[in-house]
Amino acid sequence: MTPQRTFWTLVISAAAILAVTMGIRQSMGLFLSPLNTSTGLGVVTISFAMAVAQFTWGAAQPLFGMLADRVGSFKVIVFGTFMLALGLVITPFVSSGFGLIFAIGILTAAGAGAGSFSILIGAAAQRLPAERRSTAAGFINAGGSFGQFIFAPLTQALINAYSWVIAILVLAATSLTTILLALPLRNKKDDAEKHVVAQSDGIKLGEQLRIAFKDRSYLCLHAGFFTCGFHIAFLVTHLPGEVNLCGLSASVGAASLAIIGLANIVGSIGAGWLGQTKRMKMILFWMYGSRAVAIAIYLVAPKTELTFYIFAAVLGLTWLSTVPPTAGLVGKLFGTRYLGTLFGFTLLSHQIGGFSGAWLGGIAIVKTGSYDWMWYADIVLASAAALVNLPIREEHPKRLVA
Repeated sequence: MTPQRTFWTLVISAAAILAVTMGIRQSMGLFLSPLNTSTGLGVVTISFAMAVAQFTWGAAQPLFGMLADRVGSFKVIVFGTFMLALGLVITPFVSSGFGLIFAIGILTAAGAGAGSFSILIGAAAQRLPAERRSTAAGFINAGGSFGQFIFAPLTQALINAYSWVIAILVLAATSLTTILLALPLRNKKDDAEKHVVAQSDGIKLGEQLRIAFKDRSYLCLHAGFFTCGFHIAFLVTHLPGEVNLCGLSASVGAASLAIIGLANIVGSIGAGWLGQTKRMKMILFWMYGSRAVAIAIYLVAPKTELTFYIFAAVLGLTWLSTVPPTAGLVGKLFGTRYLGTLFGFTLLSHQIGGFSGAWLGGIAIVKTGSYDWMWYADIVLASAAALVNLPIREEHPKRLVA
């Protein structure tokens, strides 16, 4: 197989898997209101289950990254697929907060994590030359955004036309397609032998982790990514509720999530392309800074359908476009051998922020009747995230080429 064909086979396969797992995960906020009506558990309890899901998805990244570094990406993805499908299938049959945490917060989230960024970008990076990794990460990340664009309106349509139970069962069946999509990521015999040799020579994982967590640049990445998770989880979980508070229909919330996904396709590919010629830390600086400005403008704008759609499009450009430069910086700092694990830990920080955003959003609406304080917190955190990326040590790409 030619290098060009290998590149696109890997990228399309990984992007398609991420489209399914992220599309399902980012659409779960649409079930908050139906779950509340069906179970009577309350918004705070359901928000907490979804907040646990944010944390679990992040915690699964380094664990599955370590496993993928050892046994290969394909086996990890297959295992995760069955977890994801099982969690979705049992959700309609639980009637307690604990059951909801187990189904959505643990099984579904961990399963989605096994077919997500650290495993997929790590698998591609280990098979591609350095000059193509940023572009590959951008295209793979765009797959997740495309999944959100497709899954959010389709899920809402299924809820409206049939019921939330039918909708979640359809998502469970759809998740099984990732097994077929993962076939190009199987390790061939010679690749497996090389992998065993690589594991036996050079720096060990424990030593690499100690070096990484003493590195100021790596810790700055964690701090910025925490804010990214807070922002995204808050919006995915509570944007439909914000739309409802403004007296607009549920379809506006679903359409806004879809627009975010569509805009992020452009943002992700653009971030991957820019990462070849620009400092990735500066890409992150402008992304986080633009979020703070966008939220501030939204707060003073009239709350109409058009406002939500424009707001979604602007946020979508940076939504998960932070992933390619963040993963790229980890690769620059420490190489690709343990990229799945090291990037997985940054995703854990991302999802600790996600836990906070999803749960605190539920508390805010119950205690104050609005999300105003969450928006203010988001502005402050986004501004801080922009600044914290500036001290990261990074050579200019042109100097590296030279």
